[in-house]
Parts: sequence; C-alpha cells; structure tokens
Amino acid sequence: MRIRFPWILAVAALIAAAAMLACSTKYAASNNGLVVVSTQGNAVMDTFSLNLNNGSVSEINNVNGPPINGVGTSVVLDPAGAYAYVLVAQSTFVNNSETGVEAFAIASDGKLGSGTTTVLKGGVLPVAMAIDSSGKFLFIADSSPGAVSVLSIGSGGALTEIPNSPFLLPTQIGGPIPSASAVAVSSTKYPPAYAICSANVPPATENLYVTDATSYYVLNYSVASSGVLTFVSQNVTGTDPAGVTVDPCNRFVYVSNSLGNSVSAFTICNTVTLPNCTLADFSLLPVNGSPFNTSPGAGPGPLMMDAYANYLYVLDSSGSTAGTGGISAFAVSSVSGSLTALSPPLINTNSYPTSMAIRSDDSWLFVANSDSANLSEYAITPSNGKLVPQTAVQTDNTPWGVAVK
Repeated sequence: MRIRFPWILAVAALIAAAAMLACSTKYAASNNGLVVVSTQGNAVMDTFSLNLNNGSVSEINNVNGPPINGVGTSVVLDPAGAYAYVLVAQSTFVNNSETGVEAFAIASDGKLGSGTTTVLKGGVLPVAMAIDSSGKFLFIADSSPGAVSVLSIGSGGALTEIPNSPFLLPTQIGGPIPSASAVAVSSTKYPPAYAICSANVPPATENLYVTDATSYYVLNYSVASSGVLTFVSQNVTGTDPAGVTVDPCNRFVYVSNSLGNSVSAFTICNTVTLPNCTLADFSLLPVNGSPFNTSPGAGPGPLMMDAYANYLYVLDSSGSTAGTGGISAFAVSSVSGSLTALSPPLINTNSYPTSMAIRSDDSWLFVANSDSANLSEYAITPSNGKLVPQTAVQTDNTPWGVAVK
C-alpha cells in the first residue's frame, strides 16, 4: 500500500491536469465568444474560444482546421454566428482551387464543418466582403473588373449569386478603369444598448458604400429587397481609398486613404435637412475638417467603429516601431462626425496587420498579423475608447482574415 499510494496520486494529478486543459479549450455559445481566422500558409481555418470575463483565448482543438479551397482572405460571420464565410482566390498550391466564397457551418463546440465554395460569376477578382445586419446578403468588392458581386444567403447558409451580379462600377469620363477596394453596408438593426441610437427605429432599407481605388471615389448604392444595386451618388475621397465603414447608427461613413495617410469623413443624408440634404437617400456630405490625418507613413487600410458608435479604429500597415503595424484611434463627434485622435494616437500591433474585428458587446478587438503568425488582442475601454494590449494569440501560418462573435 505504501508503494502504490504515491503512484495513484500521481495518476490522479495527471488526470486532473488533463481535465483542466480540456476545459480550457472547450467552447459554449452561451458562455464564450468565438474567434475565427483564415490562414494562408497551410490554407486552413483556425477557431478559438474567447473567455468573456478575462479575454483569454484558447484554441478549439483543431490546429489544422478544415482546408480553404484556395487563398483565404476576408472572413465574416452571419449575425447568428452559425456560419463563417471566407473570401478565396485561386492558388497554384491548392488543387482545383476556385475564386469565390467558401461557407463553413459552425458547430455547437465551435468547430467548423467542411467548406462549400460558391464560384463568383464574371471572372472577377474579389478583394473585400461585407454582410448585412439581417444576414440576408453578402456584398463583395471586385478589383477586376471593378464591380460588386451580390450573393443571397438562404437556408442552411447556402449562397446564391443574384441575377445581374456582378454590378459594374460606373466608369468616369476620361478616367481610369474602376477598381473596387472595399465595401460596407448601412444597418437595419441598431445596437441593442448603450449606443446613441439604441432607442431609435432603424430603417427598413439599406445602402451600400463602395470605394473605387483608381478614381478615388466612394460610391453609394441603394439595395433592393432582392439585392439588386442601384447607383445613387458618388463623393471624392483621398488618394487610394482602401477601406470603408458605416457608423452603426447610420450617421456617418468613413474612408481610409492608403496613400494619403488620412481618413475622409462623410455625413449620411438619412433625413431631409435643408439646405444640404434635400433627399433622404443616404447620399453623403463631407464633414467639416475632412480628411483627418492618421499617423505619418502609416498606410491606413481596414477601419471600423466600435459597437457603440463612439470611436473609430484604423488599421495601419506600418506603425511607429520598425517591423510593426499599428491602429490609429479616434473619438467620433456624435454631432458632426469629426475625428479627434485619442492619446496615444497610435497603438502598435505586430508585423503586417491585414484585418480587424470588434466583438458586438464592445469588449474586445482583434487584429490578424500576417507576418507574425498571430493575433493582437486588445481590451476596449468603453469610457474613453483606449485599447489595452493583451497577450498575442498564436495562429497557423500567415493569418489574413479575422471575425469574432
């Protein structure tokens, strides 16, 4: 008995340690957040469980998740968190790869099922993607030819490209061939709490905003119930617009200008306010003082507002420290839409950031760092918008897109 007892204790300790490790990687939709990442090094998906109390992140035991049928880029989740959609381009390293959107069902344990690819029509080159707040449509910016592809989302997350898609961007007289670089859609569902518009009734219709990287425009389209796009108006941006986002309260639109190191700000005409907004057609008016400078030499790209519509975060490809990227952070005036840099105005990421995601409860922000093979994680301080860096999250090689629920 004296010989066996220590051995039994040792086994019990190992079992307990294994149980603790297993618990740390478990995911329950009612208790945890979910982080989904597309990676290009091995063309696989990564999923992680997010502890909502302390922000700790655990891999959901699928180091080499389901393969992406090509080169994965942008990732979005449907509003219910039941499906992940990944924009893919053809790859010489992936057999039978195709250009389109790959859909993955998300199981109750956070793992992804096998992917189903929907090939886009028209031989387009997709570069960015957005999903509407009702989970009805996917809108895809195509750089060549300059267009927007529209896919309806049906039962079981199935995708169907609508008739007449892709919708070609207008060609400017005497101008260059258009090239869509980013896309964002207005909201038909306002944040449930804490936002300035939470008690308001959102519009029943939606508008789409698309940046043209060669003509330096942001284009406004109305979206029919069928998904058909109708051109409404256009506004001049800064040099090489690379990202666009819509205020969750449908008040403002912001465009990042990659070569201009700035953000163009616009007010949305969502009500008739004479003399400037003669129609409530969601057309845009430049905000006084626009464009607003980001950090010098930062190369701003993807950008988004926090879930409560108070702060704007702009992802910069190069930060203040050599070899890193950064996030330019701004407070948003609820009256005018003007931007005021936070202190500090730039928060470092790791190397070569490519995409960014904010959880809908305004608690956590994630950045995919392609060269660092990890995610930068930040806690959002609701009172002042400041980002508090957390421990980086290791991913598979070359993470590119990130989404969180």
